[in-house]
Amino acid sequence: MRLELWQDTPEHLGLLVRHNAPEMTDHLGGPETDEKVRERNVRYAALAGKDGRRMFRIMVPADGGEAAAGTVGYWEREWHGATVWEAGWGVLPEFQGRGLAAAAVTALLAEAKAHGKHRLVHAYPAVDHPASNGVCRKAGFTLLGAEQFEYPVGHFMQCNDWQYALWPA
Repeated sequence: MRLELWQDTPEHLGLLVRHNAPEMTDHLGGPETDEKVRERNVRYAALAGKDGRRMFRIMVPADGGEAAAGTVGYWEREWHGATVWEAGWGVLPEFQGRGLAAAAVTALLAEAKAHGKHRLVHAYPAVDHPASNGVCRKAGFTLLGAEQFEYPVGHFMQCNDWQYALWPA
């Protein structure tokens, strides 16, 4: 498994289109419009070089080459009066159950630590999403509790607030 920095290319957009399926977005308020997916692709590519924020494709060996198995990234968020990193990820159904998300998040945490900007990384999986909560646990996050979360705008859901400290206080 390796992380590939996001680019504004048809291949990267294709991965986002696959991620926009109902089974991939049921814990996120459902699929977005095609226009929103195209905007997301451009936004992800633009994150590179902006104060350490990054989005990646999760690449795995496949058929003598590589296949895009999912996405993982981190960006800034204001949370309880502080600026922190927020991490998010998704692995396509045919690649799930292999530990790829936990491995990708672990690699992502090393990437965020190398940039040294923010000490804390948070992840906010839905309380009823056992796979993503398991990724947080496996990657070493600490569960702080449940929070009401708005994502996307206008859609409220109950999420767990998981926190990872990149270095000691």
